[in-house]
Amino acid sequence: MKILLSNDDGYQAEGLAVLAAALRDLADLTIVAPDRNHSGASHSLTLQTPLRVAQTADGRYYVNGTPTDCVQMAITGLLDVQPDMVIAGINHGANLGDDVLYSGTLAAAVEGRFLGLPAMAVSLTAHAPRHFATAGRAARLLLERLMADPLPSDTILNVNVPDVPFEEVRGFEATRLGLRHRSEPIVETRDPKGRPVFWIGAAGAGQDAGPGTDFHAVEHGWVSVTPLQIDITRHRALPDLARWLKR
Repeated sequence: MKILLSNDDGYQAEGLAVLAAALRDLADLTIVAPDRNHSGASHSLTLQTPLRVAQTADGRYYVNGTPTDCVQMAITGLLDVQPDMVIAGINHGANLGDDVLYSGTLAAAVEGRFLGLPAMAVSLTAHAPRHFATAGRAARLLLERLMADPLPSDTILNVNVPDVPFEEVRGFEATRLGLRHRSEPIVETRDPKGRPVFWIGAAGAGQDAGPGTDFHAVEHGWVSVTPLQIDITRHRALPDLARWLKR
């Protein structure tokens, strides 16, 4: 099996190295990742400036673009051999609930699915994560399960792993996306010349975070596994919308 690895924290990130080490004996791995941190890049593509690719001594490719750029380029011409799957991560921090709309990690996985490949995104749920080995083992177990008993090829798995030693993980739980509270206010400060500058505020805490959600699972020690889809049409609203438009 040939797997493309990417992330949004950059090609030198600890999480990416741990993921590669955890999967190395299960598949042929190729890393194509951004040359710097692109957290929060969502599904942005670089369309107005050219992209450059370089390669490290150990074979990792790094791109001066977004996570989506990396996966798009890898699958549509950069690599001589097409991968069978895309895995993104291990993200330095959670991707729970509406985080998936902003996450570059999820975007890398979704881009793989756009281009016809099964995909998985793996995140470690802490602001300053420590137990990357736990997330690496979780990703390995899930990949082994997928290889033995594949899910439908259009499935995107969003995996969030508690930042605890592996022995403290209670298991794996199928979850739905929760919802965060409104983000914290912007933070205003001053540059050295006294001019105002602003930081985007921290993400809000879980609002819809009860049993069955990804928030609830990781809070109680479970690896949250959420199946995602590309089609975000609100199908149940179509008949009402059609009637509304006729009026």
